[in-house]
Order: sequence, then structure tokens, then C-alpha cells
Amino acid sequence: MPAPTLEELAPEGTDFAADPYPVYAALREKGLVHRVHVPGSGDVWLVLGRDEVRAALTDPRLRNDIRHSATWQSDGGNAIGLNMLQTDAPHHTRLRALVSREFTAGRVEAMRPRVRRIADGLLDALPPAGSADLVAGYALPLPLTVICELLGVPLADQHHFHTWSTELVAPSSPAAAGAAAGEMSAYFAALIAAKADDPGTDLMSALVLDSAGQGGLSPEELLGMAFLLLVAGHETTVNLISSAVLALLRHPDQLAALRADPRLIDGAVEEALRHDGPVTAAAFRHAAEPVEIAGVRIPAGDSLMLSLAAASRDPAHFPDPDRFDVRRPARGHLAFGHGIHHCLGAPLARVEARTALETLLRRLPDLALGTAPESLVRRPGAMLRGVAALPVRWSRRLPA
Repeated sequence: MPAPTLEELAPEGTDFAADPYPVYAALREKGLVHRVHVPGSGDVWLVLGRDEVRAALTDPRLRNDIRHSATWQSDGGNAIGLNMLQTDAPHHTRLRALVSREFTAGRVEAMRPRVRRIADGLLDALPPAGSADLVAGYALPLPLTVICELLGVPLADQHHFHTWSTELVAPSSPAAAGAAAGEMSAYFAALIAAKADDPGTDLMSALVLDSAGQGGLSPEELLGMAFLLLVAGHETTVNLISSAVLALLRHPDQLAALRADPRLIDGAVEEALRHDGPVTAAAFRHAAEPVEIAGVRIPAGDSLMLSLAAASRDPAHFPDPDRFDVRRPARGHLAFGHGIHHCLGAPLARVEARTALETLLRRLPDLALGTAPESLVRRPGAMLRGVAALPVRWSRRLPA
């Protein structure tokens, strides 16, 4: 008999999809490790404490490679190619080294003017006054445009990717997810071939050229890298931008504080990451040998879900953790993970989120929610968290 799902463990009167934090809090009172069922993935060990999650993220006995799972049967589980999330050192180390130079703080900072131009262009496309879905009109196209330009994906093709990636991270059905994986694989295979014949100055061209040398990417790794950079490079940032805007609009005192002192912008981004981050859990870890966490023995072959969301609201580390406070000290949250799998794109996500918020709040000075918060629909999926749409309204738009 499978373990209960998190939805089934939710206290009476709560909706886990809408607000998972009361569920995490109720479970934390009973212990920091629980056996839960994740539909589509089976029974896993859910780890909730901030210290326990942080330690698990660097524990060499816990592997990302699914072949350490007792339920693994074949490599057919790799949706598209072989990527860094599915590998451990030293394989992971080699893959990450090939792209890490593109995501240093200095290189990402140099991208800020382009990100600002994209943000201004998207706001210019909105009516001078009125209403819109901020996800479709702003939070989604901004990071999608940035990552597609970085990878060298033609502008005319960009509209395909969000549909494909959404289906892969939150499948509507196994058949639909399989179709999306096949279509994305075919597209990237063609793109890689085109870059090999006529390389440009983009990151994908550089990876294709590197793959021809010793230590470069194999065809499966090249496909996996393209998939991971594109999906992780925009899906999470879409949710970060929309969740940050939603949190500010739902907490007018914090929005007023930020408008009064724009220097609080970095704190606002970090608090949005901590308070309701875009990634609820790290990629599944698999016990290569027995492990004990918070007094619970986890057998070899079992899988673990390390809850970044619960860890970042652990009251042992964050006083009054459910309060959204842009002045809160930023250090300590685990929204980008920890250890060798710490999010490679964290510097870019921070630049995009900060620029998106600064531009939006400057140009739409009376921005407000266009619907009741309880009517918002959350995107499905066990690992990512964000709203499917964010209706907003405004009465005037300032020039860029």
C-alpha cells in the first residue's frame, strides 16, 4: 500500500496546491523526515528541516543518478539526453565546467542592459492603462527571450519551448509528455546540426564546437545540456518573477517600503525566493547506501525528496517564517539548492528578477491585483511552484 500523498496529509480545511506551507508545518511538528507518495514517482522520504536538507544536498551517499534507485530499470527515464541533474561527480563536474564560465557574476551582470531593454519592450506592448495577465505578458517572455538569445534559438521558434517545457515539468498525461519530449529532442537535434554547419557566437554554438574536442560533450550530453539550460533557464524564473510580484501586491506595506527605498530590491528578491520560491524540492536523491537523517534510517535504494520550500520556512532558522519581509536578512535560504548541484543559473535569475521588478514598479506606479488572491490557479507539478496566470491592472504607464 503506498504512503499518503502530501494532499492527503494536508490538515482539514487546507489546500496543499494553493498553500503547502501549513502542511509542511504540521508535518514538521511530528518529525523532520516522513514517508510520502509522489504520483508518478512512487514513495519517497520527504526531508523538511533546513539543516537536514542542507546536509543531505552535500552527502556523497545520496546520488542524483537514478541507477542508485531500487526502482530503476532502464535509462529510458531520461526525458531528453543526459544532463547535469541526472549525474554525480566526476561526470557532473566535467559537464558543469563546460558551461559555468557563461554564468559567472561578471558575465551575467553584463547582460543587465539587454534584460532591461527586453523588460521595457514588453511593458511598451501593454496598453497605457488597463489590465493583463502578467505571466503571459511579462514574467514568461522575459526569461524565455533571454535564454533563447543566450542559446542562439531563433526568435521565430521561441513560442514552442514554453509549451514543451511545461508539459515536461508538469505532464498532463504520459502520452503528452512523451510527445513533448520527442518534439523537443527533434528540434534540438536539428538546431545542433545547424550550429555545427554554421556556428554563431551563442552558447549552443560554443558547446557544439567544444564537443568535437577531447573532453567535449557526447551527442546525448549535448542534447541533455540544451534541454536543461532551456527549461531550467526560464521555467524557474517565470515563477520567481510572478511570485515576487504577487507577494508584493499582497503585502502593500512591503511594496510601499520598496517603493520608498529602491535599495531594498535585492532583499525583496531574496525574500521572494525564501518565502515562496519557484522550486519546491531538489531533484530526487537516491541512497547509494543506508543513511540516517534526523533519527530515521533510510535504506539503500530508497529515494528522497529534499524540500527546499519547507527548509526555507524552518522556524529554527527564520523567525516568524510565514511573514514576508523585504528587510529580512537574506542569508540562509535554500531556494537555489546547495553543494555541487547549486543552481548554475542563480546569478542570471537574480539579475532577471531584480530588473523585472525594478522596471515594472517604476513604469506602473499604481499596479494592483486584478482578481482575488484566492482565485489564482497554481501550476501543477511536484517540483515547481508558481501561478498559471497573474491578472493585474493599472491606470497609467510611465515612459521608459
